[in-house]
Amino acid sequence: MADFEDAQLRSSVLIEAITYMRRFQGSTFVIKYGGNAIAGGDERSALTSFAQDVVALSSVGIKVVIVHGGGPQIGAMLSRLGIESQFVGGLRVTDSATLEVAQMVLLGKMNPEIVGAINSLAPLAVGISGGDAGLIEVESAGGDLGFVGKVKDVDPTLLDRLLAQGLIPVVATVAHDEEGQAYNINADVVAGAIAGALKAEKLIYLTNIEGIFANYPDPTSLIRRMSISQLKELLGSPAIGEGMIPKLESCCDALDHGVAAAHILDGRIAHSLLIEIFTELGIGTMVSRFD
Repeated sequence: MADFEDAQLRSSVLIEAITYMRRFQGSTFVIKYGGNAIAGGDERSALTSFAQDVVALSSVGIKVVIVHGGGPQIGAMLSRLGIESQFVGGLRVTDSATLEVAQMVLLGKMNPEIVGAINSLAPLAVGISGGDAGLIEVESAGGDLGFVGKVKDVDPTLLDRLLAQGLIPVVATVAHDEEGQAYNINADVVAGAIAGALKAEKLIYLTNIEGIFANYPDPTSLIRRMSISQLKELLGSPAIGEGMIPKLESCCDALDHGVAAAHILDGRIAHSLLIEIFTELGIGTMVSRFD
């Protein structure tokens, strides 16, 4: 009897998922895979679970673009090298030495590891950077941030071509200005800008918190569904930590540019991406463009 009940439960979950598969077939999802989503645990297991979810989305006709960060991994490497990290407004101050480490981690470690995890399941992922084929036009963010970049514009031509071939672009957030100077760009901001340029159906942030809280860190105050107007009101409140500000501001910007919904969820939970997208309840916070 227990096996039969388990089979019934699996069948009901599958039937629910099919509804969403049909709804989103042909849509574009931009997924920001944060370094926090895999830090502090079994990175190989976390990457495998994420790769399985991404391949599953692609297999049902959803076009997927991945934008990855690597903040904790950059911080760990800086510590190993005896370089102190400083933050302003949730952004890492980046001098020439820090920039060199960021490029090494993002382009030499994080990007090929994510690409490799996906391609071990299906040969779909292509690793690129923000500087490839003019994808991201960047300028200095200014102030005391050093070589931290600000997105001026996104040209989605390269992404459109890769997506049209059924491939999954994996974007490292390093780009160069007109003079050839490299900049490290906040991955939350890049994901939002790319989602807006592609008019994506969904912008999804996989991070190390369950979602948006009305009274962080009170776990009972998790908000499952909210509108962009509600999020903008919340942004000005003390409930939002400094590190969340770039993420939530980029959510608002993407929604203002036509993205239908943004999601924030805990990427450390196995298959949280599929649970959020293919079930009614979900697992994190969804922010809708409309009230």
